[in-house]
Amino acid sequence: MKKTRILGIYINNRVMDAVLVQDILTRYGCSIKTRLGLHEVTNEHCSTTGLILLELTGEEKEMDDLERDLKGVAELQIQKMEFNG
Repeated sequence: MKKTRILGIYINNRVMDAVLVQDILTRYGCSIKTRLGLHEVTNEHCSTTGLILLELTGEEKEMDDLERDLKGVAELQIQKMEFNG
Protein backbone atom coordinates (compact mmCIF):
# COMPACT_ATOMS: atom_id res chain seq x y z
CA MET A 1 0.00 0.00 0.00
CA LYS A 2 1.35 3.40 -1.00
CA LYS A 3 1.72 5.96 1.78
CA THR A 4 2.06 9.70 1.67
CA ARG A 5 3.85 11.26 4.61
CA ILE A 6 3.97 14.94 5.49
CA LEU A 7 6.68 16.10 7.90
CA GLY A 8 6.54 19.46 9.62
CA ILE A 9 9.92 20.68 10.86
CA TYR A 10 9.96 23.67 13.23
CA ILE A 11 13.43 25.18 13.46
CA ASN A 12 14.04 27.18 16.64
CA ASN A 13 17.34 28.67 15.48
CA ARG A 14 17.69 28.96 11.70
CA VAL A 15 21.13 30.56 11.93
CA MET A 16 22.66 27.67 13.88
CA ASP A 17 20.76 24.73 12.39
CA ALA A 18 20.24 25.65 8.72
CA VAL A 19 23.43 24.01 7.43
CA LEU A 20 22.84 20.75 9.35
CA VAL A 21 19.18 20.55 8.32
CA GLN A 22 20.07 21.28 4.68
CA ASP A 23 22.70 18.51 4.75
CA ILE A 24 20.11 16.01 6.01
CA LEU A 25 17.53 17.09 3.43
CA THR A 26 20.10 16.83 0.64
CA ARG A 27 20.97 13.23 1.64
CA TYR A 28 17.29 12.26 1.35
CA GLY A 29 16.49 14.50 -1.62
CA CYS A 30 15.09 11.66 -3.73
CA SER A 31 12.45 10.99 -1.05
CA ILE A 32 11.25 14.60 -0.95
CA LYS A 33 8.49 15.25 -3.47
CA THR A 34 7.58 18.75 -2.21
CA ARG A 35 9.40 21.15 0.11
CA LEU A 36 7.96 24.41 1.44
CA GLY A 37 9.90 26.72 3.73
CA LEU A 38 8.20 29.44 5.78
CA HIS A 39 9.63 32.16 8.00
CA GLU A 40 8.68 35.72 8.86
CA VAL A 41 10.48 38.44 6.92
CA THR A 42 9.99 42.20 6.92
CA ASN A 43 12.22 45.07 5.83
CA GLU A 44 13.43 45.41 9.42
CA HIS A 45 13.48 41.81 10.61
CA CYS A 46 14.23 38.26 9.47
CA SER A 47 12.95 35.67 11.93
CA THR A 48 15.38 33.24 13.55
CA THR A 49 12.68 30.54 13.57
CA GLY A 50 11.23 28.74 10.59
CA LEU A 51 8.92 25.99 9.43
CA ILE A 52 9.62 23.47 6.66
CA LEU A 53 6.89 21.23 5.28
CA LEU A 54 7.94 18.12 3.39
CA GLU A 55 5.82 15.79 1.27
CA LEU A 56 7.69 12.48 1.23
CA THR A 57 7.46 9.69 -1.31
CA GLY A 58 9.14 6.36 -1.96
CA GLU A 59 10.27 3.65 0.41
CA GLU A 60 8.93 3.79 3.95
CA LYS A 61 12.38 2.95 5.35
CA GLU A 62 13.85 6.05 3.66
CA MET A 63 11.08 8.18 5.16
CA ASP A 64 11.76 6.68 8.59
CA ASP A 65 15.51 7.27 8.23
CA LEU A 66 14.99 10.91 7.26
CA GLU A 67 12.69 11.47 10.22
CA ARG A 68 15.16 9.78 12.58
CA ASP A 69 18.06 11.92 11.36
CA LEU A 70 16.04 15.12 11.74
CA LYS A 71 15.01 14.11 15.27
CA GLY A 72 18.72 13.87 16.07
CA VAL A 73 18.98 17.67 15.78
CA ALA A 74 18.19 18.89 19.29
CA GLU A 75 16.60 22.23 18.40
CA LEU A 76 14.05 20.85 15.91
CA GLN A 77 10.44 19.93 16.54
CA ILE A 78 9.07 17.28 14.17
CA GLN A 79 5.40 16.52 13.52
CA LYS A 80 4.09 13.88 11.11
CA MET A 81 0.92 13.12 9.15
CA GLU A 82 0.44 9.88 7.19
CA PHE A 83 -2.15 9.04 4.57
CA ASN A 84 -2.85 5.61 3.04
CA GLY A 85 -3.90 5.27 -0.52
